[in-house]
Amino acid sequence: MPLARTHSIALVGVQGHLVEVEADIENGMVALLLVGLPDTALREARDRIRSAIVNSQETWPSRRITVGLSPASLPKRGSGFDLAIAIAILAAAGAVPSADLPGMAMIGELGLDGRVHPVPGVLPAAAAAAAAGVSVLAVAADNAAEAALVPDLRVLATPSLSAMTAWLRGADSPGPAMTVLEPGRDLESLFAVTTTRARPGSRHQSGRDLADLVGQPVARKAAEICAAGGHHLMLLGPPGVGKTMLAERIPTVLPPLEPAAALEVSAIHSVAGTLPPGCPLIAEAPFCAPHHTATRAAIVGGGSGVVRPGAASLAHHGCLFLDDTSDECKHPRATSAPWRRLT
Repeated sequence: MPLARTHSIALVGVQGHLVEVEADIENGMVALLLVGLPDTALREARDRIRSAIVNSQETWPSRRITVGLSPASLPKRGSGFDLAIAIAILAAAGAVPSADLPGMAMIGELGLDGRVHPVPGVLPAAAAAAAAGVSVLAVAADNAAEAALVPDLRVLATPSLSAMTAWLRGADSPGPAMTVLEPGRDLESLFAVTTTRARPGSRHQSGRDLADLVGQPVARKAAEICAAGGHHLMLLGPPGVGKTMLAERIPTVLPPLEPAAALEVSAIHSVAGTLPPGCPLIAEAPFCAPHHTATRAAIVGGGSGVVRPGAASLAHHGCLFLDDTSDECKHPRATSAPWRRLT
């Protein structure tokens, strides 16, 4: 059929929106047109997708191809639409069946050789897909564990475009095998395993511990009270007395995150691209210490075109450590001594 539809997810901040990807093939001058407010990275997908399809031993339709991203008023950014656009083009050309496409969404960047590369923000995108009624989500193999955190969502760990087309045709992949993660994973069990792995004993996953601090009983007691009650803390004193050492070890006395809070923190770090390798779920309270020359945008978030979480967002449900910050943040009575502030 000359028209086919797939779905992908567009991120606006940390909120995901379902995007319908339509591919129409018609007679005319050979070209690939993208419409629907794509950004520069998405416009460059035309060359990536063509090379990926050809190098995956598929036939590129030598006709006029129009790809529409709906809703057209929603800005689309990034390279995560590559896989969905490629499958839509192949389905419109009749190379792959389109029967399984309506309930499926795809997120992944294509390499020129057809491999599917991971993209940031898969966790909130998977949550948005599940909320929109999507039952199957195809992502890069490195993003599969992250997407599997969302319950009631079948996740396809897709190593390459050829593996994806083979799975749609119901045949075995000639390359790396497709891994299917079935829905129904218990988030509570996964959270318990992650917490146990992160806390093998009393020592924090960062390797730091409040027991490393010798002396300073008053400062230690103040830190424990602030950790228990979620209070702000200001530390003043000459260099070398242990202000930074104490602040860095406050997360070690914080309790593990609740499952809902762990998902929130993991979603923020997924969008920022700061999830630890091999750890899709952050179960420990995060600690963020921006440099003293950090701008306001780096602390509160922002960016040109693509909104990026700042240090305050990355420290959500954890600790934000401001070390010798700029003059407008300094306490008027602390001008004669170095200080630290923890929130």
